[in-house]
Amino acid sequence: MSNENSNKKGVGALDFFCIGFGAIVGVGWAVSINNWMANCGGPLPAAIGYILALVMMIPIALVYCELAPMLPVAGGGMAFAYKAFGEKVSLLSGWAAFGAFVSIIPWEAIQITTMLSYLFPGIISGKPLYTLAGTDIYLVTIIIGTVFSILLFLLNMRGLAAAASVQKVLCIILVGSAVIGAVFAVIGGHISNLQPLYDGTIKAGLSHSSFIGGALAILASAPFFLAGFETIPQGIEEAGGDVKSVGKMVVLSVGLACVFYSVLLFAFGMGMPWQEFFKLNSPAAAEMFKLVYKGGLGVFLYWLITLGSIAGLFTTWNGFFIASANLLMAMGRASLVPSVFAKKDKNGVPRAGLIVCLVLSLIGPFLGIGLIDAVTSFSAAAFVLSWMITAYCLIRLRKTMPDANRPFKIPGGLPMAWFAAIVATVVFILLFVPGNPVFMGTTAIIMFIGWMAIGIILYIANAGKRKRIDPKVRENNLYQNAK
Repeated sequence: MSNENSNKKGVGALDFFCIGFGAIVGVGWAVSINNWMANCGGPLPAAIGYILALVMMIPIALVYCELAPMLPVAGGGMAFAYKAFGEKVSLLSGWAAFGAFVSIIPWEAIQITTMLSYLFPGIISGKPLYTLAGTDIYLVTIIIGTVFSILLFLLNMRGLAAAASVQKVLCIILVGSAVIGAVFAVIGGHISNLQPLYDGTIKAGLSHSSFIGGALAILASAPFFLAGFETIPQGIEEAGGDVKSVGKMVVLSVGLACVFYSVLLFAFGMGMPWQEFFKLNSPAAAEMFKLVYKGGLGVFLYWLITLGSIAGLFTTWNGFFIASANLLMAMGRASLVPSVFAKKDKNGVPRAGLIVCLVLSLIGPFLGIGLIDAVTSFSAAAFVLSWMITAYCLIRLRKTMPDANRPFKIPGGLPMAWFAAIVATVVFILLFVPGNPVFMGTTAIIMFIGWMAIGIILYIANAGKRKRIDPKVRENNLYQNAK
């Protein structure tokens, strides 16, 4: 990046941290924490599972930390793969990441009405319009999801700086409410509530029978709940100042998210007997306080946690709006998708990509929450594939571009990159192998294969237009802002 670009005013490192951390954490800590406990056989194996996830994720985050400031352009892993392995591998990385990104957007649009109903119980009432995948779909759900989808679209149409400013405020609300909740859970609870430390019979169909197996089980969904740090490299073209510090925000956001989840599992596990906690209605993290603290304090904490989780919902929704549009823009620059997505408007906004995000967000409320589990696992597999390819990109680029400017170099060098690549590869394979704790399920596998097949078909269908553009021109278009 030129000195002119390096010193321009833009989105700062703290903004990028809030974008990344907010996109990672979201609402899952409040609405899914009891499911994590049940799926892992207790709060402690789940908490330790996120520490194991930290061991997996930090090396991967470090890979992005080196490559993002080296190639500070939109596209993230897709752009790295284009430079390292060419357009076909770049397509696999980019299309997988795009599928993971955009599957989260309608998920948030579905969740918003559900979250608001916890504060205003009468909001969902009357006869449903229809039922899909075992879930009733109401008119109010569609209206609320549509309104907030349009508001987020309009916010992002103002540019990354405006979206980042809102993200910071929401992040403060999210973290503040969670920290206060954890403190009151510990104060009002007892260490004995963590007993038994492991119970593999707590839920039918668990694929593990030991404490370690329970800890490993979190890896089936952890990629979904830890995804979001990729939103940082996707927006790096708008960075002001030192891009090296922006790259470091990738590692910081991932590390703190893992610790955040682990601490909350331990704290909320102490709040009340966990075998009762996991049975609570969602959001369990808020419902618990009505039981632990009677009267006004319990109600206040319920509202606080619910408001914090709603703020988290918007941080994720907003973060992936940004990332999805920028990734689609980068793929358009390389002619992997139609070139209309490569264009920015006069405000520097990838308008076409944002419109796609808006459409997908609007679809969400019509689908309902019945398909969430499969979408979560599909998204996890897509993220892991993209991370795996990115790790191999660093290994490749260290050999093919040894003299490239690297503002940050991964600690441990190539051995650390190989560790990240091997771990991601093993996890990716295990997601498809039945009978192990990480297996993602048949429905998610079908969704993943179908999504990747669609990307390959679109790539082949666009071959004629792509051949009419010189490969050097396409490469220059992709990396034009890295000079």
